[in-house]
Amino acid sequence: MTAPHDPLASVVGGTTAKVMAAHLDLHTVGDLLHHFPRRYAERGELTSLGALPLDEHVTVVAEIADTRTRPFNNGRGLRLEVTLTDGRSKLRLVFFGRRAVHHHERVLLPGRRGMFAGKVSRFQRDLQLSHPAYELLDEESEAAAVEEFAGRPLPLYPACKQLESWRISKAVALLLDSLSATGWRDVSDPLPEALRLRRALPPLPEAFEKAHRPRTRADIADARSRFKWDEAFVLQVALARRRRSGAQQPARPREPAADGLLTAFDARLPFELTEGQRRVSEEILGDLAAEHPMHRLLQGEVGSGKTMVALRAMLAVADSGGQSVLLAPTEVLAQQHHRSLTEMLGPLAEGGMLGGAERSTRVGLLTGSMGAKARRRALLEAASGEAGIVVGTHALIEDVVTFADLGLVVVDEQHRFGVQQRDALRAKGERPAHLLVMTATPIPRTVAMTVFGDLETSVLDELPPGRSPIASHLVPARDKPHFLARTWERVREEVAGGHQIYVVCPRIGDDEPEPPGKGRSEEPPAEGEGEGAERRPPLAVLDIAEELAGGPLRGLRVAVLHGRLAPEAKDEVMRRFAGGEVDVLVATTVIEVGVNVPNATVMVIMDAERFGVSQLHQLRGRVGRGSAPGLCLLVTEAAEGGAARARLEAVAATTDGFELSRIDLEQRREGDVLGRAQSGGRSSLRMLSVIADEETIAEAREEAGALVADDPELDSAPALRTALDALLDAEREEFLEKG
Repeated sequence: MTAPHDPLASVVGGTTAKVMAAHLDLHTVGDLLHHFPRRYAERGELTSLGALPLDEHVTVVAEIADTRTRPFNNGRGLRLEVTLTDGRSKLRLVFFGRRAVHHHERVLLPGRRGMFAGKVSRFQRDLQLSHPAYELLDEESEAAAVEEFAGRPLPLYPACKQLESWRISKAVALLLDSLSATGWRDVSDPLPEALRLRRALPPLPEAFEKAHRPRTRADIADARSRFKWDEAFVLQVALARRRRSGAQQPARPREPAADGLLTAFDARLPFELTEGQRRVSEEILGDLAAEHPMHRLLQGEVGSGKTMVALRAMLAVADSGGQSVLLAPTEVLAQQHHRSLTEMLGPLAEGGMLGGAERSTRVGLLTGSMGAKARRRALLEAASGEAGIVVGTHALIEDVVTFADLGLVVVDEQHRFGVQQRDALRAKGERPAHLLVMTATPIPRTVAMTVFGDLETSVLDELPPGRSPIASHLVPARDKPHFLARTWERVREEVAGGHQIYVVCPRIGDDEPEPPGKGRSEEPPAEGEGEGAERRPPLAVLDIAEELAGGPLRGLRVAVLHGRLAPEAKDEVMRRFAGGEVDVLVATTVIEVGVNVPNATVMVIMDAERFGVSQLHQLRGRVGRGSAPGLCLLVTEAAEGGAARARLEAVAATTDGFELSRIDLEQRREGDVLGRAQSGGRSSLRMLSVIADEETIAEAREEAGALVADDPELDSAPALRTALDALLDAEREEFLEKG
């Protein structure tokens, strides 16, 4: 018998199983069954050789154009050079050593076709594979196989140096034959039969056969449809069960008083809320009035007024006698939120103070590096209920922090926090607190239905009146250095006009080691430095500030802001900048979110190719927040025509965050969105694309919701429950709860 949980060694042998475990992370029969081909080639179809990636292991189908034996090392050595072709481009194979040369030159004859696997390198400007593994497709010994599989698509698997694609294909064939011999009786189908028939999807054994041993392209399409549904449905059932579980938890309803803080706040607003702000506020207030906890995601463009919406929710909770916390990822952002909330509330934030309004509260601040006296005062205000709103960082989660009546947790930039941190804070309430998570990174609908599928979603898609347009331009510093000189002239002109400037760098200073991933979000580093060129380290705040102050911006008031400054120093720099005492603020991405200085009109981003699409969009949103138009200059040395340059051109071309989020997602690996980057494990999505398969995801969500409503314990679908157990290991559970 062969079952999905059986070790691979029971089918493919111990040696092959060890290689699969060590190099492909495949351990069980089920792992290998779901190790689907990366692509399929037609018999006779050749792989395009013109754009093979350097330093990656590839498998190509190509024709041998010619072979040459050459002496080297003064005739003491011998090498065989074999040229492959796809009809347009060429790839060289090279073998060293007399024995290897004599063996391979007898079989690698011009005109033959085969599969060749190896690591791509470059020698004298030509791409080559050194000592590749290969399997010829037209050898006499393969005649029977060629006849049997003639015209069938040829599966090409994700492989490694130790195990080529065709060896994986043979192992899979062995596995499929073993399962067929037992009638697949130990492989359970996670899709309920009625759903499978309703959606015209093939049975599971048939789908595996069509994926791994397709006869036609239609077979491949059938298999893909089936496994996309498997992935989408199992994930959506998990999320539907989480939504149901949350809806059954008890929570204290929080409703605004007729003449309470919220009414008083609205009365003193000097502007009208946008239609979107009113609509989203009503959704949130409706959730807060319910007897189960709110779980809502509030997303919107940079500057769309999310903080205003969150503040109105916190005031409604204060009206009910409860408290709210606003959790921010950095001290700079926490201090900025505390300052802006206090200013917006005015006398309404002076509860218990001389001059405070009759109905008022206090806005507390708690960060990890506060002095002992300020910290004691903040803890007392939270514990006594004197502070109806408490703003802070991770310090809010510490055991010593208590609340009189915690009713609402607002998490800003939720992707910076783990589920344990969020839930530890919510648990400080007598009952589970209502939850509002906010993000200024627009999220495509399909991602909202997957990564954040256990949350109700509200979208702010319009900017408040008075926000000015932002123009964005590329500054190709390497190709056109005079553009960079013009950048600093433009900065001086803006300062002369009474405005202020941000200059952002990826790093703090030369003495700071650059850990993996530093200076960028989810994007790879810039390309185009030139083959073999040594890549310089990222530009640094301390270096650029000194260079600007002593050079092109001499005479202007230049200050620096970065994460290694003491909290008091950070706050002082931001106060001076907000007060107009600093002309140019050279900073790291600590100013990425939440910082609001309406007089800042220009954002210069150095080494812009080292930042991700969403991060660039966030940074750009720091300008254009007042009456004067904003300008974002993306300074880059990325070569024209490369992926990094294309990414920057996309950012410069649109300020639509939702469009950029789609571009961002399309340029990244699916696994980074829903796999390793979020969960630490192998991605659960092998076939499903969160961009291309929107219709499947939406339909799966509908089917999953109906099933869970009728059968929340999944008693009628034991195989589905087993699939959920496999999905929801400890790391995957954390991934699902990232929202």
